[in-house]
Amino acid sequence: MLSPQNPISSTLIFEAKETEMSQKRKNSNKKQKIKVISLFSGCGGMDLGFTGGFEFLGKKYTKNPFDIIWANDFNEAACRTYAKNIGSHIHHGDIWEMINANKIPENADVVIGGFPCQDISVNGKGAGVDGKRSGLYRAMVEVVSRTKPKVFVAENVKGLLMKHNEESLRRVLTDFSALGYEVSFQLYHAADYGVPQTRERVIIVGTLPSVPKFEPPKATHSKEKHITAFEAINDLANVDEDESFNHVWSRANISGEQGNRRLIANRPGYTIRAECHGNIQFHYDLPRRISMREAARFQSFPDDFTFESKLRETERQVGNAVPPVLAWHVAQSVKKILK
Repeated sequence: MLSPQNPISSTLIFEAKETEMSQKRKNSNKKQKIKVISLFSGCGGMDLGFTGGFEFLGKKYTKNPFDIIWANDFNEAACRTYAKNIGSHIHHGDIWEMINANKIPENADVVIGGFPCQDISVNGKGAGVDGKRSGLYRAMVEVVSRTKPKVFVAENVKGLLMKHNEESLRRVLTDFSALGYEVSFQLYHAADYGVPQTRERVIIVGTLPSVPKFEPPKATHSKEKHITAFEAINDLANVDEDESFNHVWSRANISGEQGNRRLIANRPGYTIRAECHGNIQFHYDLPRRISMREAARFQSFPDDFTFESKLRETERQVGNAVPPVLAWHVAQSVKKILK
């Protein structure tokens, strides 16, 4: 038998301990994952931002400790895109049916979601949270009530802050606050965070009393440093149409309202809309509308994120999404208070 002082035996013991320690580190990393439930997930813009680990316009956005354990959306095509790019944990179907059938996990550390905005949007019918779509925020309230996450993050359009939606905003904040959360909200300009688009969105965050107060992420780009349309898409100007890359564009004729807008090369792109029916903005230089890949660039999706749908449905998915880069910055602030 080898003695304890034998170098071969010592090496074996050392390697065994290293293996054991390595396994413990792996198990520890798994335990440190922050469990997330995602609602109204769409194609996964907010979810990609929270998970991180992607690159956009040459900048790497590091992996985050968030583990999305369950996601849901009513749009089947969006679910296909989500499954391909993010994971098979997406569940297609009506959120209330999922809730009533107890198909949602019983607990999570974080609940995220951009509840529908059609009734709140400037282009909507003005029904506010009494509308059929925007009233779905109550489903998010119900999920938060059942799962008691430490933090929830809800996203919606700037219109929620307008005077005619004052009552809607009050009700949303009151309903979440009634669950015992400290609730705050802020208007974010996506271009201030490295998204090449003039997109303004409201993000509502709620925290339990046991969690430190949420502090919004600080802007990373001043107005003078906003990423321009030229910087975002100029490398695609001479690229042929390619459906597999979503580099296809609408042939819709010039129409009223926003249908005849042309990008300005030295400023960020205009807000990408979900319901423009092919009337998306024109390229700043070329005699065509922007492609879906270019629209995805304006939303800060990485180029390896591909959409599992035809042009019109892709347009809807891109326009409805939360810009992943903006979501990534919000996730950093959430991560800080959950450490």
